Amino acid sequence: MMSVSGTLPYMMSGVIPDFPSAFFETVSGYTTTGASVLTNIESTPKGILFWRSITHWIGGMGIIVLTIAILPILGIGGMQLFAAESPGPSTDKLHPRIQETAKDLWLIYVGITVLETILLVIGGMSFFDAICHSFATVSTGGFSTKNESIAAFDSPFVQYVIIFFMFLSGVNFTLTYFGIQGKLKKVWWNEEFKTYGGLVLIATMITVATICAGQGNFSEKAIRDALFQVVSVVTTTGFVSADFSTWSPFVTVMFFLLFFTGGSAGSTSGGVKLVRHIIILKNSVIEFKRLVHPNAIVPVRFNGRPVSTQIVYNILAFFIIFLGVFVIGSFVMAAIIKDVPIGTTDGIPIPTFRSGEGEMMYRFSTAIGASASCVGNIGPGLGGVGPLQNYAWIPSGGKVFLAFEMLIGRLELFTVLILLSPYFWRRR
Repeated sequence: MMSVSGTLPYMMSGVIPDFPSAFFETVSGYTTTGASVLTNIESTPKGILFWRSITHWIGGMGIIVLTIAILPILGIGGMQLFAAESPGPSTDKLHPRIQETAKDLWLIYVGITVLETILLVIGGMSFFDAICHSFATVSTGGFSTKNESIAAFDSPFVQYVIIFFMFLSGVNFTLTYFGIQGKLKKVWWNEEFKTYGGLVLIATMITVATICAGQGNFSEKAIRDALFQVVSVVTTTGFVSADFSTWSPFVTVMFFLLFFTGGSAGSTSGGVKLVRHIIILKNSVIEFKRLVHPNAIVPVRFNGRPVSTQIVYNILAFFIIFLGVFVIGSFVMAAIIKDVPIGTTDGIPIPTFRSGEGEMMYRFSTAIGASASCVGNIGPGLGGVGPLQNYAWIPSGGKVFLAFEMLIGRLELFTVLILLSPYFWRRR
């Protein structure tokens, strides 16, 4: 209902007159995906652009957590609702009562937003652009007020500020809370945080090496563009400072794989979440030990604590279902899309389409890119929905389907898919 009512500003203003496109844009905002159907953002009224950013900001911390914080009457069963937005082996509570936890998280959320806005204004952005981009950054959403996204701001300071806050927003907000309290050991020794930082560092180094090899020289801009795009994709923010799909096929494949990582559990980012990858990898390694020593009891450990078998099974099931949704989505999009746009003019997708030799592969990359991007809440995908394109050209049926993928991706699959299960509706 939030997504349906959120279409009203777009439709009543005439900016997005048809419901499927308006619904797509609204769901993209609330789920912090950042995929857009607006073809000329800079000619869009500021009120509508501000509304787009607001949907990001509300969705970032989660409508569920916001509701619990403001309406304590819903505190009954609140922990289960909170877990839907903060997935992981366990949900660390800052306080015994979920209402107090939600309020503290929102104070941090608001504080980070205000700080980033101030820094962006110092960096030369207008207050309007600064607040809209802060909303989109802290929520790891990706809606921009410019056709060329962050590439429109030719300012290293602005880009580094956004890089820092994208990275911070991809960290578990519980760790941010501990960091503010000075409990830095809890932050540093957290396995997911170390994996998160290591992944960003390694992917950035590989990307920088590829860019510099292609250019034939080393530059600060290569480092900045590589770091920006890696953090943007890993945190599922979706801001664009450069078109990573043009750097090399190797980098394009690497970025596609990063679509399936996600940030930390308990952050505003979408995707699978790194904690799940860590536990899957650890369980895979332990399986070798169990084969050699079948009678040994070797538990999976995360942050020094054993993880129950039930949670391991849950994570494995989640990952399989996530891949299944991606595959089904790719088939659906491959059947829906016919022609795919191949370029832009002044940052605006042009209505020319690829045909002839290579068309099938381009449609294939577009289909898998759109499905992976939406279920992972990334925003930009590959091919016709790449970093310099948008989703305006996709047929109405495709937009509604991708909106559904965004919803189930943001609400951790089980929360939505259980409603489609006969077990849920069967009389007890």
